[in-house]
Amino acid sequence: MLFPLARTSAVAGLVLGLLGSHAKAAEDGPRAPCGVAPVPSYAVPGAAPNVQSSSSGKLSRDWVPQACTGWTASGFDVLVAVAGSFRHDGDIDDLLARIGAISSLKGIRYWSTMDKAWRPLVTEAYALSGPDPEQKRPDFTAAQMAKGQSLYYAQSDNRSTGKTVYRQRVLEADRDRLVVESENVTAVRMLIVSLFGVGDLQSVYFLERRSTGVWSFYSLTRTRAGSGMLSTGHEASYINRAVAFYRHVAGIPTDLHPPAAP
Repeated sequence: MLFPLARTSAVAGLVLGLLGSHAKAAEDGPRAPCGVAPVPSYAVPGAAPNVQSSSSGKLSRDWVPQACTGWTASGFDVLVAVAGSFRHDGDIDDLLARIGAISSLKGIRYWSTMDKAWRPLVTEAYALSGPDPEQKRPDFTAAQMAKGQSLYYAQSDNRSTGKTVYRQRVLEADRDRLVVESENVTAVRMLIVSLFGVGDLQSVYFLERRSTGVWSFYSLTRTRAGSGMLSTGHEASYINRAVAFYRHVAGIPTDLHPPAAP
């Protein structure tokens, strides 16, 4: 459920200085929790998530995603990893239903680095029966969020024009672990300009039970190398949008101070 950009005043060169202890230069790249310890590591419950981002250099050209992400192409323009943990006394079905509740995305807020204020991130969102944006249907249930399923939804964000259709694939789903990958299947536009082509915006989310009442969350968000003209130079905005979704899944107010990237 990546939230696309259309414009922001963030400058990539300033981002790492703004992020404090929760982000660092991704010289070696992030590492998803697929049989190995994640990079960045999980923050403790109640703490802000750890964030790692990159948008330039040799890594952006040569980075190869782990097979567990479901991604096959290498490289990126912007890559953001978010690693946190949160308390949740329910079971995996509650989290599946939360992610499947596409319509609830409309309430998400994020910190706009351009406006220096909390702003609505998603202006409209609804589940689809297929890739046609006119095929509206009710939100997905936990039972429908099963391994191997490809689900579609439409979304409008605050910086683009019209609706973008996404495909959401459930890569893993059992009682203790969930992996969901998402990418745009229609272009992201601002008026008549195409900001991102099909498949240029990707995200993958890992949720895992760590102990009784404690769950970990790890996400990777990337824009593909060679994508839209506004894909680079916006790390701070991508970080705030990725953290907003983490907060949404974790049941944390999405406009809680402080923002990840002021």
